[in-house]
Amino acid sequence: MSPRLKRQPEAVGLGMTGQRARDRLVQRLREQGIADERVLRAIGTLPRHQFIDEALASRAYEDTALPIGRGQTISQPWVVARMTEALIERTLPSSTMPKRVLEIGTGSGYQAAVLATLGLEVFTVERIDELLRDARRRFRQLKLDVRSRHDDGRLGWAEHAPFDAIIVTAGGAALEAQLLDQLAPGGTLVAPVGGSSAQRLLRLRREGDTIESDDLGAVVFVPLLAGVQ
Repeated sequence: MSPRLKRQPEAVGLGMTGQRARDRLVQRLREQGIADERVLRAIGTLPRHQFIDEALASRAYEDTALPIGRGQTISQPWVVARMTEALIERTLPSSTMPKRVLEIGTGSGYQAAVLATLGLEVFTVERIDELLRDARRRFRQLKLDVRSRHDDGRLGWAEHAPFDAIIVTAGGAALEAQLLDQLAPGGTLVAPVGGSSAQRLLRLRREGDTIESDDLGAVVFVPLLAGVQ
C-alpha cells in the first residue's frame, strides 16, 4: 500500500531537511537490515524535522534519538522502522497488514504518523498533555487521520478494543495485562520490556488461547509511567 501522506509545502524541506537527506536516511536503514519497502517509503516520505524543535531540524535525518522536551525523546529512526516492520511482518491471516493499531506513548507523534502513512487506522494514547497537543497539531498540518487521547497509556483504550496490533513506545518492567486483553485474536504486540538498563524489544502474537513471544534484541526507551500530566 502506498503512503497516504499528502505533502504540504512546509513538509518538503530544504538542505539538511530536504528529500536528499531523507533518501540518505532510508539508504542507511536499508543497509542496517530494514527490508520492508513499505516502511522505508513511509519514512522517506515523512518530514521528521517537523516532529522536533526547529533548533534540532538539521539533525532530523540522522539515525539517532533526539529530545522533544519533558524528559522524552523522538525514537531513533532505525528503532521506529524495526518496530513498525515487526508489527506488520505477519498479522491476521486474512490481511497483509493490521487495520486498527493502538500506540501507547504518542510522544512527538512520529511513530503514529509512520503507521498512519502506511494506511492504518491509528489510535494513540499519551500521558503528557503538552506533548499530545503538539502531536495533534502536527497530525493536522500533515493531514493525517490519527485518533488521540490524553490518558494513562498503561490502561490502553478499551472503548475501541480489540486492536489488530499494539505498539508500546516506552519501557515497562513487565507487559501490562490490560494491553494484552485489548489485543485481537491473531494480533501482534510490540513493546520494550525491562528496567532502564536492560530492556528487550519483544513481539507477542496471540494465537488462540496462547501467546507466542519473539525477542528482537536490546533497546533503550524512556520508562512507561503511570498517571497523567
